[in-house]
Amino acid sequence: MAERDPDAPGATGGNVPALSPDPGAHAPPHLRLEAFVYGTVLALIVGWVLYIGKGIFAPIVMAMLVVFVIVGLTRQLARIPVVGAVLPLQLRYALAVVVSVGALTLIAYIAIDNVDRVAARAPAYQASLLGTIQSLAARVGFESEPTWATLRQLIRDQISIQSLVGSTVAAAASILGVAIVVLLYVTFLLVERRAFSAKVDKLSTDPRSAALIRQIVADVNARVGSYLALKTLLGMMQAVVSWVAMWWFGLEFATFWAMLIVLLNYIPYIGSFLSVFFPVAMAIVQFGDPNTIVTLAIALVVVQFAIGNFLDPYLLGNSLNLSPAAILVSLSVWSGLWGLPGAFLAVPITAVMAIVFSEFAATRPIAVLLSRNGTLSGD
Repeated sequence: MAERDPDAPGATGGNVPALSPDPGAHAPPHLRLEAFVYGTVLALIVGWVLYIGKGIFAPIVMAMLVVFVIVGLTRQLARIPVVGAVLPLQLRYALAVVVSVGALTLIAYIAIDNVDRVAARAPAYQASLLGTIQSLAARVGFESEPTWATLRQLIRDQISIQSLVGSTVAAAASILGVAIVVLLYVTFLLVERRAFSAKVDKLSTDPRSAALIRQIVADVNARVGSYLALKTLLGMMQAVVSWVAMWWFGLEFATFWAMLIVLLNYIPYIGSFLSVFFPVAMAIVQFGDPNTIVTLAIALVVVQFAIGNFLDPYLLGNSLNLSPAAILVSLSVWSGLWGLPGAFLAVPITAVMAIVFSEFAATRPIAVLLSRNGTLSGD
């Protein structure tokens, strides 16, 4: 008999009791104002703690994100025709872990390999970029065309090269350290999953409360995990089609840019722009021919538009039930709190908050505001 996924929807062992009426619905106005003020102060305190503790909290949430991807991939493997239905749960988890670790290893290898290649090709890029700048200067009508001597002097006047190199090395070392910490968190979180259901049962002596917690966890795993797994699949499709376009034009480091497109796919709105901007910037340095640069840019924009506006809505639909405005605001908030990691984590975090808020009468209005059309999953 096939083993059942404890995080699958409907694995909670029964129906969760309906929400109790909001005790503050008929409260006097001054009590509601008092509750609003207390809630605002609490939100500001939590935001401040998240900001000063971003070095601690961000890796933990990133590790949870990776676990969600693994859980989502495990469910997608179960949907493979013929084979998926007979694969044991442990084997599906093992395959999902191997795929995830293999993808991370491949990303690290490509990044390291391309750093060496960029250093080797730097003189050629220097000559090509100088030619582009001189051509643009001639078209604009500058009296004298710039040379590398004048450009270097201008850069040195504005930027400290030593500090720039030092900060770049420090950033690379920091990213590597965070990656190791995240990997450790992922390992322990996956090990803890076996005992998680038992812990949830003992969180409360009230069976109704335990059932509600299990329902929330199952809903989060089902919706957020599936969203991240499908988002990963869409990112890989975008990367493959974009790689074909970049390879066709002869853009160097096409594999690296394709890998970057997969990662940027997790950032809403801005990610699509950056997925086009970085390869086009490379084309400006490499080619210097406006026709080639514009044609490549159009090809990449078409890929982003087609997948983002047709395939993405078809596969994802309204799985997270978040309004575009809520996504944009969450992107701004979490980017301000945690920087680049916050941009990657904004949508999953907001989706989890909406799911949790929808289960409690006091916070249900917030979930309604975050939803796309005001309708929640339990309605």
